[in-house]
Amino acid sequence: MTATDLGHRAGPKEWIGLAVLALPTLLLSLDLTVLHLAVPELSADLRPSSTQTLWIIDIYGFMIAGFLVTMGTLGDRIGRRRLLMGGGAAFGAASVLAAYATSAEMLIVARALLGIAGATLMPSTLSLISNMFRDARQRGLAIGIWATMFSAGIAIGPVAGGALLDQFWWGAVFLLGVPVMALLLAAGPFLLPEFRDAKAGRPDLASVALSLTMMLPVTYGIKELPKHGLGPVPVLAIAVGLTAGVLFVRRQRRLANPLLDVSLFTSRAFSGALVTLLVSTGAVGGIYLFVTQYLQLVEGQSPLRAGLWLLPAAAAMIVSSMVAPIITRRVRPGGVVAATLAISTLGYLLLTQVDASAGLPLLVCGFVLVYAGTGPTTALGTDLVVGSAPPEKAGAASALSETSTELGVALGIAGMGSLGTAAYRDQIPADAPDAVRDTLAGAVAAGTDGALLATAREAFTTALTTAATAGAVLTAAVTVLAVIFLRRVRPTGLPETGTPAQALKRP
Repeated sequence: MTATDLGHRAGPKEWIGLAVLALPTLLLSLDLTVLHLAVPELSADLRPSSTQTLWIIDIYGFMIAGFLVTMGTLGDRIGRRRLLMGGGAAFGAASVLAAYATSAEMLIVARALLGIAGATLMPSTLSLISNMFRDARQRGLAIGIWATMFSAGIAIGPVAGGALLDQFWWGAVFLLGVPVMALLLAAGPFLLPEFRDAKAGRPDLASVALSLTMMLPVTYGIKELPKHGLGPVPVLAIAVGLTAGVLFVRRQRRLANPLLDVSLFTSRAFSGALVTLLVSTGAVGGIYLFVTQYLQLVEGQSPLRAGLWLLPAAAAMIVSSMVAPIITRRVRPGGVVAATLAISTLGYLLLTQVDASAGLPLLVCGFVLVYAGTGPTTALGTDLVVGSAPPEKAGAASALSETSTELGVALGIAGMGSLGTAAYRDQIPADAPDAVRDTLAGAVAAGTDGALLATAREAFTTALTTAATAGAVLTAAVTVLAVIFLRRVRPTGLPETGTPAQALKRP
């Protein structure tokens, strides 16, 4: 390690600041899961239509994905701490609005505001970590902790949500954000430094408009595919988004101060890490949907008990996410990513062997391996993306990392969800009621019993194993990609000179 590296080593203040940054990360991941448990109660209270219910659930992630690129580059210009503080205040206010919503329309608006505010938090936390931890080894560990908190929030969300709903009304799940954001606003100015790109010009409004026109329709179209298939609306939305994306890239290449520096994609490690994040999170997002439903609808577990069965996987992810950055001090990150993806592949293969009668132990073991391999992939892939960018572009790189994971989850749910749904319906008799042919949840809600319900559960198990097969194929393919595109990245324990992007390109 050089003297310059030593000068950039973080001290106690930065590690305490990391704890502050971990709180909104944990909260955002909690917010992705707890609402699903509250849907029955809020539906009884607000009486939303089926379309309104879908918007209540989907619009949060929809707005996050749509605004990530814009907010990430905005942070580079106005200051990442300033954006984080403003977003934290807006998130707290929108949380209160959602908790005390008196109509479905009011809740949809509140959830949209939560999504926009959430889009400021993720790239701000990641880019601040990149600036606070300039030493590669410390940054890898810090991002590993960040990824662990996000993953832990997803895992404990059903447990926390179930416990809250047992004691309070449905709005209590939204009030989790208020004390967290209050602590962030109180401690942030003292523990978090400010960073901005001093050379950045004024934001190009046309680029902002093209960015939103690119991300919002694509995200909408991907989320609508599982519900409507290759219908005209989702296909047209994706086509509009892709067209805007082409125009966006062409404009960025012409601007002296682009909203997004597309030259970042010339790094093989940067592009390879983004694709790895996209595919691996897509696979785990798709299988998570089936695993949680299997626990409740096939095994008959309550939401709280289902959440408890997910804790072993969460524990495996926490351990592996913390250990992987330490291993990369001596082993090339590409090799570690490939090895952990191979572990996930093994987990998916185990899930293909689950059956409807005695599948719980195998399901838990398989999902533990899936999560154990996904955690390091997320942590190391994020570190490679953020670390490859110059410090003044850390916000844009962080936004791209988060956009990749958001789109990955949406694509995973759309693709694997559609595949599993087709497998489910193929196993259901043609003369079965529509509710049974639609989903297993519909069959249970309709009070189906006897042989038909047993058939529906067998069919859903087939859907799960079909999705797991797709997950195994995807992770095996991206394992090969990681070996090819990330093989030149040096272990973080080796001394480096030059910029992070130059270090990534060295053999």
